[in-house]
Amino acid sequence: MKILVTGGLGFIGSHTVVELQSEGFEVVIVDNLSNSSLDVLDGIERITNKKPLFENIDLREKKSVQDFFAKHHDINGVIHFAASKAVGESVENPLLYYENNINALVYLLQELQAKSKANFIFSSSCTVYGQAETMPITENAPVQEAMSPYGNTKQIGEEIISDVTKVSNVNAILLRYFNPIGAHPSAEIGELPLGVPQNLVPFITQTAAGLRKELSVFGDDYPTSDGTAIRDYIHVVDLAKAHVVALKRLMDNKNIEKVETFNIGTGKGSSVLEVINAFEKVSNKKLPYKIVDRREGDITEAYANTDKANQVLGWKAKSSLEEALASAWKWEQKIRK
Repeated sequence: MKILVTGGLGFIGSHTVVELQSEGFEVVIVDNLSNSSLDVLDGIERITNKKPLFENIDLREKKSVQDFFAKHHDINGVIHFAASKAVGESVENPLLYYENNINALVYLLQELQAKSKANFIFSSSCTVYGQAETMPITENAPVQEAMSPYGNTKQIGEEIISDVTKVSNVNAILLRYFNPIGAHPSAEIGELPLGVPQNLVPFITQTAAGLRKELSVFGDDYPTSDGTAIRDYIHVVDLAKAHVVALKRLMDNKNIEKVETFNIGTGKGSSVLEVINAFEKVSNKKLPYKIVDRREGDITEAYANTDKANQVLGWKAKSSLEEALASAWKWEQKIRK
């Protein structure tokens, strides 16, 4: 079975490629290297003893997408990660996000729509819920008005996929993930943001490694137990495994609806200060941090109800926050050497 993984050299994509290859799938990666590195291919090969096929393609170029599918007409499934993903950047540069996240999706679906059967896994996000009314968040929680252009591209993406499945042989699973962290236990691949990290954990590990003077904690006046924002942090390997399970569900025709939606998280919320404390515990390092103003687009809390994924997909997150943070620290130390 030949699977296309777009954005397959990125953080979540690369870990998913490892899990796919470990399960015997043949993988083709498409990536434009805008936020990733070719070195990741070698890391994947060292873990799985197999180098996936790689094509340097920008999915915003319609002709390139058409040419790719003409060449790889035997693709059995697509896992679509390729997208810009920083909330703050999307507020500052919305058109970049709409072009990159929407156009690429449309061009992919146009090719899949022409097939007699197509399986599509979409990398969605808990941002579609905005600030949900109740915790933990179930898949039935209303999709709120987006707090950022990034969040809006995920909502629009879900709607586009839903519309396409109604008039084609495309079957899709939307995975709404919470906050992926950590690295592969081998420390061969991990999160490698270009420039200043937009996410908490790489900022923590870079601060601990001495690359950053101190960590900025955005707001301590949220209505939470310690005043800092709460998120559901899931180990990236657990998240990667969810994609393989979802793909197999579609391939085995076990999906009940043309589009199915699952929350992928741990079901547990942790505040920013709790994450800092947990990291200090596993690393034996004291983290310098300062409280700064809240960030535009940030919500108070979000953590998942994962009952549906647990029961319907038969998938469950296995790693603890401490284990995920320890793997992130091991990876950071390795790349700094």
